Amino acid sequence: MSVVDVEPGSRDLGNVESALRSAVRAAADWLIERQKPDGHWVGPAQSNACMEAQWCLALWFLGLEDHPLRPRLARALLDTQRPDGSWQIFHGAPNGDINTTVEAYAALRSMGHRDDEPALRRARAWIADKGGLRNIRVFTRYWLALIGEWPWEKTPNLPPEVVWLPLWFPFSIYNFAQWARATLMPIAVLSARRPSRPLPPENRLDALFPEGRDRFDYDLPRKAGAGAWDVFFRAVDKALHALQTAGGRLGLSLQREAAIRHVLEWIVRHQDADGAWGGIQPPWIYSLMALRVEGYGLDHPVIAKGLAALDDPGWRVDRGAATFIQATNSPVWDTMLTLLAFDDAAMADRHPEAVDKAVQWLLDRQVRVPGDWSVKLPDVAPGGWPFEYANNSYPDTDDTAVALIALAPFRHDPHWRARGIEEAIRRGVDWLIAMQSRCGGWGAFDKDNDRRILTKIPFCDFGEALDPPSVDVTAHVVEAFGKLGVSREHPAVQRALAFLRREQEPDGAWFGRWGVNYVYGTGAVLPALAAIGEDMRQPWIARACDWLVARQQDDGGWGESCESYMDAATAGRGVATASQTAWALMALLAADRPGDREAIERGCLFLVERQTRGTWEEAQYTGTGFPGYGVGQSIRLDDPLLRHRLMQGPELSRAFMLRYDLYRHYFPLMALGRALRARRGAAGTGSTAQAPVSAAVPSGRNG
Repeated sequence: MSVVDVEPGSRDLGNVESALRSAVRAAADWLIERQKPDGHWVGPAQSNACMEAQWCLALWFLGLEDHPLRPRLARALLDTQRPDGSWQIFHGAPNGDINTTVEAYAALRSMGHRDDEPALRRARAWIADKGGLRNIRVFTRYWLALIGEWPWEKTPNLPPEVVWLPLWFPFSIYNFAQWARATLMPIAVLSARRPSRPLPPENRLDALFPEGRDRFDYDLPRKAGAGAWDVFFRAVDKALHALQTAGGRLGLSLQREAAIRHVLEWIVRHQDADGAWGGIQPPWIYSLMALRVEGYGLDHPVIAKGLAALDDPGWRVDRGAATFIQATNSPVWDTMLTLLAFDDAAMADRHPEAVDKAVQWLLDRQVRVPGDWSVKLPDVAPGGWPFEYANNSYPDTDDTAVALIALAPFRHDPHWRARGIEEAIRRGVDWLIAMQSRCGGWGAFDKDNDRRILTKIPFCDFGEALDPPSVDVTAHVVEAFGKLGVSREHPAVQRALAFLRREQEPDGAWFGRWGVNYVYGTGAVLPALAAIGEDMRQPWIARACDWLVARQQDDGGWGESCESYMDAATAGRGVATASQTAWALMALLAADRPGDREAIERGCLFLVERQTRGTWEEAQYTGTGFPGYGVGQSIRLDDPLLRHRLMQGPELSRAFMLRYDLYRHYFPLMALGRALRARRGAAGTGSTAQAPVSAAVPSGRNG
């Protein structure tokens, strides 16, 4: 019987190294079977029911109530409802989310589902039990306004004139994070026009206003501790609404029309090749509605292309009678991490054709045209990689760093040098150095995207409006530089190392901005420090290792719940998962402390025992869109006013969490591969030898 065919926990692990080799081979074969014909890998990105609810409502708004996708979206909503009647932000959340539940309820009502049906009755009762509509977020208010259930004048006003604000002005659109900027532009059009397509009288949401609409308080609740800025921006919002109402009388309509035309040009210019916008759901869905409101027909090429993307398997996942629309797609990320896993596991030579196709596919995805990032850096040559199939406007530093790590093993191969791999690497390194922020770290999409005043405006009550530097992205950049032979003494590296030191938590861990959470952050930093040549025996590094070892569970695994973004007691604790166990193992392997060898072996056996049919099962969400803080920074969880200020608890009702399907697979493969190499006594954690600095590093712009 093969090691991959038995049930978890029933394997003979007497020969640990043999078991590791078998698990590695099985995992590599599993991936080979799932490679796309053109060479890439991609797994679905699972999020929450807002995706299906909002598309259901958007199709209604666009006049496509008979669209064949709508009943499939409704089926997806019914399939994902919790027994208590709510919908949740992440698997196993301690509570449902008021915003997702209201949007799902509205979507089902738009489909003609009756209030007395069990699913809707449970949802309505749950909403009432949580205080009703009073504390729903801004985006949910916009959706209710679009279907005639909320007064537009009681939503934050976003004047389209913001598109003209210069870069030096705090409220320039280029001072917002990529995802906020791309979403803000179409919402500015909707906010100016105040359109709605009311639901039929028999499908309206009257039951959510039990005391009547006239007696309902539509004002945004005040944030605890918000201070004078909150008062100021609320006054500004009221003034903007009053100015909009009086605009015609004051002769401001020509200026407004010019601003809207400018915004529409911006939107059309930013449409991606696959028909979506920004590589994510919000700007895609809002842009379609804004263009439709401005008279673009359903057969207009821009609208038609945007709607056609709903049938693209890169965005759509069908399961039986249900359809799920992904919040994003991750083919570039998945492909480069799979390549890295093959290298770590010494499987590249075993599957040369598959690896060659993947390397070429990855090289072809490098973005060589300017994007929004170039507004701040007009003299910098492009050279980054995106996350998705098509997103030239927004390459990101995290993908670029990991792409460089994945390509590093091939850079001296004459075959790949002839195909321009060295130029691609040089462009990528140059771009990353230019994108370093003042503090020494890297944000994901922009340089120095950290103007916290933007977090005070009423529009920004959900998620995050800024893209400040984060530990995990910075660590990946440092690791890439180490793999490519960039000197530890390079000024950019020195600033980055100082940033990482400053950001370490008192207990030794690091916060995970783009993955859950402290296990992810710590799992990113330690391999980076080893790659750049840091002395791994230093006390501050030992504290990180001690923290990881202390969080290992009795079964040998590691796990951490999304709740850790709000509940300090869950930091580094939760149901053990394959992906998080792999992150912890790679961190401990990088530190290479003799005293951690037992913990490492137990972690490896956890992965081997739980591998079934070549892979690992994992329902938990270990990816992070944003943790819902909305303050432009990571936070300290010992703040007694925290929940009131952030308006969420460990259910993360203001957050956006993700489950990347392939995390459960290629990260364990990486960890087991590195463990095998460590057992054989090889130096380092990867097979890529460092090249001399002169052979790898460009001139060092901004360095």
